[in-house]
Amino acid sequence: MKWLLSFVVLAIVAVVRAASFTGNRLLVVLDEQAEREKYSVFLEDLAARGFHTTVDSPKGDKVALFKHDERTYDHVLLLPAKSKGLGPALTANNLLEFVKKDGNLLVALSSEQATPTAVQSLLLELDISIPNNKGALVVDHFNYDSDSASEKHDVLLLPYPAALRSGLKNYFGGEGYIAVPRAVGQVLGNDSPLLSPILRAPSTAYSYDSKDEAEAVEDPFAVGQQLSLVSAMQAHNSARLTVLGSAELLQNRWFAEKAKLGDKAVTTANRDFAAKLSAWTFKETGVLKVGKVVHYQDEGASKKVNASIPESNPTIYRVKSDVHYQVEISEYSNDHLIPFVPAANDNIQLEFSMLSPFHRLNLSPISQTANSTIFGVAFKTPDQHGIFNFRVNYRRPFVTNIDEKRQVTVRHFAHDEWPRSWQISGAWVWIGGIWVTVAGWLAFIAVWLYSAPAEKSVKKTQ
Repeated sequence: MKWLLSFVVLAIVAVVRAASFTGNRLLVVLDEQAEREKYSVFLEDLAARGFHTTVDSPKGDKVALFKHDERTYDHVLLLPAKSKGLGPALTANNLLEFVKKDGNLLVALSSEQATPTAVQSLLLELDISIPNNKGALVVDHFNYDSDSASEKHDVLLLPYPAALRSGLKNYFGGEGYIAVPRAVGQVLGNDSPLLSPILRAPSTAYSYDSKDEAEAVEDPFAVGQQLSLVSAMQAHNSARLTVLGSAELLQNRWFAEKAKLGDKAVTTANRDFAAKLSAWTFKETGVLKVGKVVHYQDEGASKKVNASIPESNPTIYRVKSDVHYQVEISEYSNDHLIPFVPAANDNIQLEFSMLSPFHRLNLSPISQTANSTIFGVAFKTPDQHGIFNFRVNYRRPFVTNIDEKRQVTVRHFAHDEWPRSWQISGAWVWIGGIWVTVAGWLAFIAVWLYSAPAEKSVKKTQ
């Protein structure tokens, strides 16, 4: 019976296990339950991936992000609301505190509804600017769906986003076109290294107020690639916040919708893009995990990094010693750990530092296990004693931060560890001079002792 009970428990755990690395509790904030049907496919996809979804209105009595100073949810999805207030539980301060406590937040905006005040304050706090007036949307007269937006040109058809820059993994790539209907454009501040655009507007797009009846836009909010249609912020604690400019992108009608880009008929790939976007936001992808960290001194038996060396991690080293360092890194992908492989032209670096780095070295992959990659490097400790740190500080957009530190002491040579004088070839001249001096002195003594003057005969005189 015990084995049967254990099997049932394991089966239940396997069913309810979430794909997210941080938990499966998801709060979906929806103003009206009647709107839920518009997002039913997206919500069903989340449930199929293991999320326990709670749908509630922003002013519901049971909505609370914290209980006893702990998070009641792991993730929050904010869909557009008709009212400008989200209630006392979803203030800007509470949302920021939720992010500070490692919660993940996906905010969906809509040009047809006013952005709640709490959301505006939250975005301003993060240096993300959006138009203040209701009805402002992004228009493009070259990349639009000619079937559904033949006059207003406010339904953009865009390819999947490319990598932000070389040396970064692309978690949002794919083939096909994404429909972005009536999007609210965002402008990201230049001072925050935590902000990254996921999907930029084309160079021919601009932000337009639909209430403006003028034929020409004289003072647009932003134009071209200044506009970000989907933006991301990853905090120092690796909590994630994503701003989606078009909530309609998540609706059923745009999942596998027939559209027309110029004379080319396309099928929208919104469902796949929404899955990738939510997977990144809710930490199903792009999560790095550090396993075993090993550092040891090479005693001369082996001069190359060896993955089979057992964990030793001494707390003290001597100056000018050969040291090896190894770290095990895994990447969480959907529901399991895989070996982490950095993007091309990217390196994980080790700093051996006191107040500033004495060494900054690239870590090379040594070997792989079933779910991790072992990186390592060999180097010589500097000719400086003191308190040093082995530190791996790896921060890249769209992957969680790694800041692994190990403190050690580096001592100077002990009195019996200095090499003897006869082992130093440069000292042979001086050693030879000493012995020549000694030999010469002994020779002089010998000559002086055994070279006494002859006795002179003295004649006696009468």
